Amino acid sequence: MGQIIVIAVLILIIVYTVYDTVRRIRGGSSCCGGGEPAEKKIKVGDRNKKNYPYKYILSVEGMHCANCARRVENAFNAGEGRWAIADVGKKEVTLLSKHEETENELREITESSGYTMISVSGVSAGQV
Repeated sequence: MGQIIVIAVLILIIVYTVYDTVRRIRGGSSCCGGGEPAEKKIKVGDRNKKNYPYKYILSVEGMHCANCARRVENAFNAGEGRWAIADVGKKEVTLLSKHEETENELREITESSGYTMISVSGVSAGQV
């Protein structure tokens, strides 16, 4: 009788694990997605780095997963003349821009996506 109970408990654990895994795959599995599907990536039309004379490296706090990175990238890529690439491991966003950006503009965009810009370093035009 004891073996039947142990086997039943193990079967319940396996069924729950499979169910939870399928639910996460369908609903978007991320640390911050809350079960929502991943955001659709905003693609940049101009992918020629030579057309972006300004380069900024932003230190961003709060990015933990690929969905976090996509959310920050999308916030920048939605603007004209910007191309952002986020690196979760380094907690950095590399922003290429066709026009000069101010620290306040960069901070506002980062915060609008739900994250905190700690610092920014920039490379002036022609040095990218």
